[in-house]
Amino acid sequence: MFDIRKIQEQVLYENVKAAGGEETANYAVYGGAKGESDVEWVNGSMRRLQEKFNEKEVREIRMRCQCGYGMQEKKELVERLFCAADDLESFANCEEAKAAGLFAEEGQLYLQFPFCPCPMLAKVEKLDNMAWCQCTTGYSKVLFEDVFGCEVEVELLKSVKAGDEICLMRITPEKAIFHK
Repeated sequence: MFDIRKIQEQVLYENVKAAGGEETANYAVYGGAKGESDVEWVNGSMRRLQEKFNEKEVREIRMRCQCGYGMQEKKELVERLFCAADDLESFANCEEAKAAGLFAEEGQLYLQFPFCPCPMLAKVEKLDNMAWCQCTTGYSKVLFEDVFGCEVEVELLKSVKAGDEICLMRITPEKAIFHK
């Protein structure tokens, strides 16, 4: 049977181990009380991670924990929209893009969701901080870099599970993606 917790534990363990060694990974992932619920584990593992790493390192570790669920389908949609567009506004402000959560405002590209898509957070009412949510920036980075063919910076601005009304990310390509 599909056990999202075990998958998340393993992915987090491997990424923490790569950044800080086996002892740190054991502490961050398994250092809580025995029998932690999923909710307790999510918040606890992020607290333990933040004890061992600075904010930038936590973000990088969590970005590498992106799951890739449904990536091919989303990539096909973004590619289709991108290939049909002449500029950022026509790419992100068409009806299909808006339905997918994309929009452009003042020359910036944004992606938003009115709900949290993470299955691990289904029972979590509120996160202590946005560390867990950085995996979605990793997911978006992989997606948009693949489609745009260049590095992108993804910044998490809001998170439903951290108390905001939406999840919101700004996607900034490192170079011009549309050429007139």
